[in-house]
Amino acid sequence: MRVVMCNGVFDLLHVGHVRVLTAARALGDILVVAINSDTSATHHKGPGRPLQPAQERAEIICALECVDHVCIFEELDVAETMRQLKPEIHAKGEDYDPTGIPASESSAANELGIELKLVGGPKVGASRELATRLSAVVEDGKGRK
Repeated sequence: MRVVMCNGVFDLLHVGHVRVLTAARALGDILVVAINSDTSATHHKGPGRPLQPAQERAEIICALECVDHVCIFEELDVAETMRQLKPEIHAKGEDYDPTGIPASESSAANELGIELKLVGGPKVGASRELATRLSAVVEDGKGRK
């Protein structure tokens, strides 16, 4: 069985997430999605994020047909999870800069022979943009009362 792994915060799921996960699943037999814990997500996304707790984000991702398993990781990067899962492939969105991979993740991939694949096509959507638009809608709605 060929195991593929993706990771991310997945706060405010959007079509870009779905395209990456669907393309990642096509690379193997099993897709495992590692989701940043709330603390890890706040570190990467900033104050006020994530908007949804990790357990809810995991439940949403797990409901996608292309996803076989979901786990939540506490660390700031996914290196330890890579060591535990030992996937054949680690898939990232095509907007991801391979030179920006944290050293610990690169080290884990090299040490375990994990192949990095960029999938999902050009970047479409962003949780940050959705959050900003939602905030504007809420603010606009407050003025209508």
